[in-house]
Amino acid sequence: MAQFVVLVGAMVHTLPEGNAVYGVTSLDDLLYVLRDKASQQITVYDVNSFRLHRRLNIPDLDVMADIVACAYNQCLYVCGDMRIHRVALYDDVVSDWPVDDVCYSLSVTDTHTLLVTCDKAQKIKEFSTDGRPIREIQLAQDVVSPFHAVKLSSGQFVVCHGRFFDPVQRVCLVSSDGQVVKSFGGAKGTGSQQMYTPVHIAVDSNGFVFVVDHYNDRVLLLSPSLSFVREVVSREQLIWTPLRLWLDEDRRRLYVAVNKWGDLNDTYVAGRVIVIQI
Repeated sequence: MAQFVVLVGAMVHTLPEGNAVYGVTSLDDLLYVLRDKASQQITVYDVNSFRLHRRLNIPDLDVMADIVACAYNQCLYVCGDMRIHRVALYDDVVSDWPVDDVCYSLSVTDTHTLLVTCDKAQKIKEFSTDGRPIREIQLAQDVVSPFHAVKLSSGQFVVCHGRFFDPVQRVCLVSSDGQVVKSFGGAKGTGSQQMYTPVHIAVDSNGFVFVVDHYNDRVLLLSPSLSFVREVVSREQLIWTPLRLWLDEDRRRLYVAVNKWGDLNDTYVAGRVIVIQI
């Protein structure tokens, strides 16, 4: 079973932990959790009671990277290694299409298209809901290892990038042609103005950016101008290492997927979801 921790002031609720979590998203009154090494990879919960609702299986999904829901198209998108799997929620029919690059993460735009961030190719690829390629953005040379991109209504993108061994680790505002406009971060570190592998982001309706600071085991909040605001979730609250997050702005909730490293620190051995009231 999944584990959820609901933090509302000093109140904490927990449910049993489960396999490693590679993505979390919500739609209407349901929460979707993408789990590793499960015969039915998507576990669905009621967002109010956190009771198990059902499970979904995606055939041929052998590598899990991210999941995102689209309210307009009433579907889920899941990225594997180099393919996108689309689950139509009205009948659970699964379709898929190739990306032709390794996928790392997903987001849905305000025009209901799908963005796929390809870290090794340093690209953002945009697709229609039926898998038709719309455009491809080659990111600037210094945006090394882009992990997640979110498109703004302005047509620009917020992108986080930088693996643990990369000298530069940032959250950037990127133009529609892939050039950096402004950024937060720089050399990796543990200070408030530094990050250590920012891997996932969420942007609210006012332009504030929530950032998973992976190896610092925390979630940061940045202003619309990409200046540091505060640490939203601390290492002490998360306990395990954060990998993905999802913002439910209507409920003022932040869902953070965290995983526990094995003794050799080379694989995840368990996962859970932290639910933060913001």
